[in-house]
Amino acid sequence: MDQLPVLLGVGGVVLLASVLAVRVSIRLGLPSLLLYLGIGVLLGEAGFGIRFDNPELTQSLGLAALVMILAEGGLTTRWSAVKPALGRGIALSTVAVVVSVAATGAALHWLLGLDWRLALLWGAVLASTDAAAVFSVLRTAGIGKRLTGALELESGINDAPAYIAVVVLAEGTTVDWTLPLLVVYELTAGLVIGLAFGWLGGLALRRAALPATGLYPLATVAVCVVAYSSGQLLHASGLLATYVAALVLGNSRLPHRSDTLSFAEGLGWLAQIGLFVLLGLFASPGRLLDAIVPGLVAGAVVLLLARPLSVVLSMLPFRLPWREQAFLSWAGLRGAVPIVLAMIPLSQGLPGAQRLVDAVFVLVIVLTLVQGATLGPLAHRLGLAKKSEAHEIEVDSAPLDELGAELLQVRIQPGSKMHGVYLSELRLPVGATISLVVRDGAGFTPQKTSRLQENDQLLVVTTSAVRDAVERRLRAVDRAGRLARWKGESGR
Repeated sequence: MDQLPVLLGVGGVVLLASVLAVRVSIRLGLPSLLLYLGIGVLLGEAGFGIRFDNPELTQSLGLAALVMILAEGGLTTRWSAVKPALGRGIALSTVAVVVSVAATGAALHWLLGLDWRLALLWGAVLASTDAAAVFSVLRTAGIGKRLTGALELESGINDAPAYIAVVVLAEGTTVDWTLPLLVVYELTAGLVIGLAFGWLGGLALRRAALPATGLYPLATVAVCVVAYSSGQLLHASGLLATYVAALVLGNSRLPHRSDTLSFAEGLGWLAQIGLFVLLGLFASPGRLLDAIVPGLVAGAVVLLLARPLSVVLSMLPFRLPWREQAFLSWAGLRGAVPIVLAMIPLSQGLPGAQRLVDAVFVLVIVLTLVQGATLGPLAHRLGLAKKSEAHEIEVDSAPLDELGAELLQVRIQPGSKMHGVYLSELRLPVGATISLVVRDGAGFTPQKTSRLQENDQLLVVTTSAVRDAVERRLRAVDRAGRLARWKGESGR
């Protein structure tokens, strides 16, 4: 108990420093995760002398943080944005993982002299792209939705097959005809569990009359965590169940959706900060010096061979232009996930596992610097970045159970086709009306002749019976403008 104030104080200072590091990283043009890792190293044995070398605890805390990151990613992903890229995302997260493991393993077996099992284990650890890095980088890069959607789906899904491959190789499971069936079962069962929890959780949250607004975000995240736990207990993929449940929930009619997404985003940042600081604390600078050469070799193999080859082969059915394939090859961002996966063989005492962890740590730092600094310029060079990518309107709802009505809070994003539309041209269903518009911090009651603008906030009052139709109409006008119906846009 005497140490509790000290621990809480140190934790608070680290958290504040990590939050400020986000602003510093933007000014310097560096990924913030490197600063988080640096904070962890500074606190560790080479800095303030805090010794932390428990791989089992690191693995457990890392997986817990990964669950929070996947939950945040799924909740904040718009289905309309990733649906066009569904096939590409699934191919990148399954076929590309298999190709990447095989290519990386074969190359490292030849270059570093690793035995086949250990070489393939390196390939499995490095096959997963990092959800936190992809979600934070691509959503602000101005890349088209087709590529962004494919990469977001890949990073949210491919942790599951990569995790299965690492566990199988680390445990030395006999490879026979039953192994592919086991993998198919784990992924299929994880998908079904995620869909079930997402649908049932959304239904329960819409019907629940919780006494406080802040309980809805807690309940939403809890559903995602229970989905992970259920998946693991049923020997399915808990990581896939988490992401799918969050994706379904995030695209449901959640009450107080805006508050839920803000809470999930903050929780995701906390998980990222805690995870990277923890991994930096676990790292030993003395050992990292010996891991520079194998880390650089492995990084070159992944960046120049395994990732491009896996993208080309997995994208064959889709006939993507070479520019898009080049961008997908370079955008396979690595972050904390490979380090967490590398902890699995280390916690089991597998020979050579410590070298793998140290090499992956070096590789992540190098690839983050190389890819993070060049991804934006590469997108512009390839003509894939757009100066202003329209963001879909934000719609939040608050139920008024006793009145049989709901309030929708709508924010018109920059680039929305709703800009310039007259109120009368919205043609909302009977039973719905816009009662208030907030513009530049000042509110006013709109008239039929009022013209909407970017960054306006609208308060829509609607009966529960037409609530879905109202949101569909708003989204349709947001995407296609006043002539949405004539253009075939339904808002779904």
